[in-house]
Amino acid sequence: MLERSDLAENALAALHDEAYAAPYDRRDLTAEGMIFIGGRQARSLDGAWNFCVDLLDTGLRQKWFALPPADPADRTEPWDYDPHMGDTVPVPSCWQMLHDRWYFFEGGSWYTRAVDLDAADLGADDDGRLFLRVGAASYDCKVFLNGEFLGDHVGASTPFFVELTGKAREGRNWLMLFVENRRRPDRLPMQNTDWFNYGGLYREVSLYRTPKVVIRDLFVALAPGRYDRLRVQIHVEGADSAQLTIAGLTDATIPLTDGRATVDIVAEPRLWSPEDPVLYHVEMTAGADRVTDRVGFRQIERRGTDILLNGKPIWLRGIAVHEDDEKLGKVTNHEDLARRFDHAQALNCNFMRLAHYPHHEDAARMADERGILIWAEIPVYWAIDFANPATQTDARNQLAELIRRDRNRASVVIWSVGNENPDTDARLSFMSDLADLARDMDPTRLIAAACLINHQTLRIEDRLAQHLDIIGINEYYGWYDEDFDDLERIGRNSRPDRPVVISETGADADITPHGPATGLFSESYQTEIYRKQIATLSRLDYIKGMSPWVLYDFRTERRQGIFQRGWNRKGLIAADKVTRKAAFDVLARFYADRRDS
Repeated sequence: MLERSDLAENALAALHDEAYAAPYDRRDLTAEGMIFIGGRQARSLDGAWNFCVDLLDTGLRQKWFALPPADPADRTEPWDYDPHMGDTVPVPSCWQMLHDRWYFFEGGSWYTRAVDLDAADLGADDDGRLFLRVGAASYDCKVFLNGEFLGDHVGASTPFFVELTGKAREGRNWLMLFVENRRRPDRLPMQNTDWFNYGGLYREVSLYRTPKVVIRDLFVALAPGRYDRLRVQIHVEGADSAQLTIAGLTDATIPLTDGRATVDIVAEPRLWSPEDPVLYHVEMTAGADRVTDRVGFRQIERRGTDILLNGKPIWLRGIAVHEDDEKLGKVTNHEDLARRFDHAQALNCNFMRLAHYPHHEDAARMADERGILIWAEIPVYWAIDFANPATQTDARNQLAELIRRDRNRASVVIWSVGNENPDTDARLSFMSDLADLARDMDPTRLIAAACLINHQTLRIEDRLAQHLDIIGINEYYGWYDEDFDDLERIGRNSRPDRPVVISETGADADITPHGPATGLFSESYQTEIYRKQIATLSRLDYIKGMSPWVLYDFRTERRQGIFQRGWNRKGLIAADKVTRKAAFDVLARFYADRRDS
């Protein structure tokens, strides 16, 4: 079909040219194209989209994106796929959750829908702009409108924007997104991971209409080390000043130079904390554009081996969480988020590690409201291709998109730049560069990574530690390692000069009817491991918090034992997100004692 059409140009190009994807591998939809969306009116494009899996990338070869709507009876060539009619899927969704035959599918898929626009959507007299926002698409997303290629985004968990101004037309438009989730050595993460590789448009897709003046970015926080100054960072296109109003704190006109400004404003806000998660209404106008946000103000810092929140030492009572659901896959909704925070608070947590990639932006917003501190990270996971400049560019952009999206969230106190990576020269250069980028974009938060320890010398020897504020350690004594006394030896041997957080620990427990009553993978074994972990960690003064692995059981292809069957069973709650395991209460009691001590 279409191999000899004007679209495909000739049979050789369509069938045999393996450079077919090169024109579309632009990776040009990046953090630089983001706009601030707080308070803006969104037009949702969620709902039914036409859909087709495309394992062989036939659509790029044959240029399906350029096919005009046509009645099948009027066509001169047989079409392998009709993007304008046929099967539909809901957006957001993960295709693995929609049909059994797609469960392990890794490849490309096409999403298509009509978008009807009127003159008001497009803006009259060239006074308006139109942006498409995709909340997340796993992993590579190429965007086409009315047959024209508009851009390409890589990274499975961060939002991106495409400006449609001058591209969209009045009346019916056809929007096509090619989304593919193949695991590759140069991606983040690469092929070898320990969570499920979902694919698709799994977060919301929206249109935003703006004036010609556009507020691109607004970052408001306490100035580092000060409780009587707000630091405001602004980026606006098309204006030379902006008006900032924070209810009860300030109303200031801020001059812009080339659309940008960084200023300190005298103000003494009530401090945000887990005990008092107070949020202020923030509003900014520039020209005809206006955005709003709800922002909390707090200080987070490290002093020696202590973590200080608003100048007072804090011990992080945490839990790690994956973005995974038995029925929805990686899709998140309000009910799922509320349940997650309900369970964290039932554990007496003040802290959550959102592993191993950026979670839905509403997670940090809910954490702001609930008073839960957040560790947020990007998937620099295991053996990333650290020597590859393209991989580093991808990592920097994912980190920048995460920071741009969430840096007004008081709850987010830690940016993590990686997890369990081998200490090589290439990796040190790669990850120290990410740490520098995070500090440059946001000096108001701490930088961490989950580091490896030397199990032969029982020391923290990771050279990256000198570039971090918090050293994360993933340790599984009682599960993968046997001698709990080694934890104490690690502290004595390492004498860390900065706080250490146990970023992972735990044990599997299969409480399904297939699970064992005793021994490995039993509920009783998991419970005993938690008791031993708590007894040991309670004696170690170099530990300043923990986030055990993990809140809920989650899917992972690599776990295929008789008690796993495609799931990591280390959750304190089963995959139904209802049934608590006995270790849940053990951890909750420990955290209650730490809170009251």
